[in-house]
Amino acid sequence: MLSDALTDREKAAVLWAEHVTKNTARSRDDIFDIVRQSFDESEIVELTLISAYFNMNNRFMDSLKIPLEHGDHVNKIKGSGSLEPEKVREYLQTILDNWPEEFPKPNPD
Repeated sequence: MLSDALTDREKAAVLWAEHVTKNTARSRDDIFDIVRQSFDESEIVELTLISAYFNMNNRFMDSLKIPLEHGDHVNKIKGSGSLEPEKVREYLQTILDNWPEEFPKPNPD
């Protein structure tokens, strides 16, 4: 919540997802008021739905001990714990070189 990397709107979404996850959203009118300042009713419904979906999915998979990824994929990730600064720089430069001048506005419907 203290990060400058997130906008106030993004922080509100993270805050709401946290309270949906902890099942405290219904008793925290103060949190709902914060979220309502950044999102309209339909957006709050969508945020709640996606948060609840991922919570349900994680609990389902964890309860049945189903790995989210195959072990060989996890092992590849574990082995890639170091970053080469030059490759990171190249990656970020590629993003900057292809960054659009404008982003489309969200559909208000």
